[in-house]
Amino acid sequence: MQNRYWTRPLCSGQTQRVSIYIHSGLERQALRRAGRVAAATLAAIGERIAPGITTAQIDEWVRQHTEDQGARPSQLGYHGFPAATCTSRNQVVCHGIPKAHEVLCEGDIINVDITSNIGGFHGDTSATFFVGQPSAGARKLVHATRRSLEAGIEQVSPRARLGDIGAAIEEVAKAAGFSVVTSFGGHGIGKQMHMPPHVNHVGKRGRGLRLVVGMAFTIEPMLNEGSPEVEVLEDGWTVVTKDGGLSAQFEHTVLVTEAGCEVLTATSCGTPTPG
Repeated sequence: MQNRYWTRPLCSGQTQRVSIYIHSGLERQALRRAGRVAAATLAAIGERIAPGITTAQIDEWVRQHTEDQGARPSQLGYHGFPAATCTSRNQVVCHGIPKAHEVLCEGDIINVDITSNIGGFHGDTSATFFVGQPSAGARKLVHATRRSLEAGIEQVSPRARLGDIGAAIEEVAKAAGFSVVTSFGGHGIGKQMHMPPHVNHVGKRGRGLRLVVGMAFTIEPMLNEGSPEVEVLEDGWTVVTKDGGLSAQFEHTVLVTEAGCEVLTATSCGTPTPG
C-alpha cells in the first residue's frame, strides 16, 4: 500500500497537498471484485425496469441482489442516506431517494446508481434506462450521455490529465446540444466510497492532475437538455434541474493501468444499454 502526493497552486501562489491513493496489485484485484458485483446488480435491475413498478421496489431489488452476492450497499446510511440506491427520474439529476408512491410511467427515463461494498472495497456504477418508449428528445439525451462517458473513458491512460477527461465529455455534450452539470463530478474510490481526486466533467486538455498507474476513480457525467444549473430539494439529497428539463447520467469505475484504462464496472456487453 502506498500514497502519493501532488501539489497544486492556490490563488495566493502557495501550494496545497492533495493525497491520491495508489492501489497495489492485491488491492486492484479487490477493486475488480467490487466492480463486478456492482455491475451485476445494475444489469439485473435494468432488466426489470418497466412501467408500473415503484422506485421503492428498485431499492428492495438492489438490497436483495447485493446481499445475494455477499456484499452490502455502500450508499445505505451514508451520511444518513435512507436507501440502498439512488433512483433519479426525469428531471432528477442525481441522489433521488426511492419512494413507495413513485411509480414509473411509460416514457420516463430513470438513472439507477449502484455502489457495492465487498471485502472493504467499493464498486460504483450507474445507467439511465428507458421506461417503455421515451420521446425522441429523451432518447437523444440518454444516448449522448452514454457517448460522453465513453469519450471520457477513452482519455484515461498514465499519460493523460484529468482535464482531458472533462474536455472529451464536454465536446460530446455540446455537439449534441446538451449541457454538462458542473456542480457534481466523479471521485476517487477504493476502501472509501468517495476519495480524492474530484473528477470534473468539463475541462481543458493538458490541464489538471496527471494520471498514474494504480489510481481508481469514477467518471459519471450528468447531461441536461436545458441549463446546467441544479438545485437541491428540501430532503437535502434530491438534486433536480433548475429549469425542469430532463437529465441523464452514466457512470463507471475505472482503474489506470500500464496499458491505459480498465473499466471495473463493465458487464460482458459493456455499458448497460438504456433500453
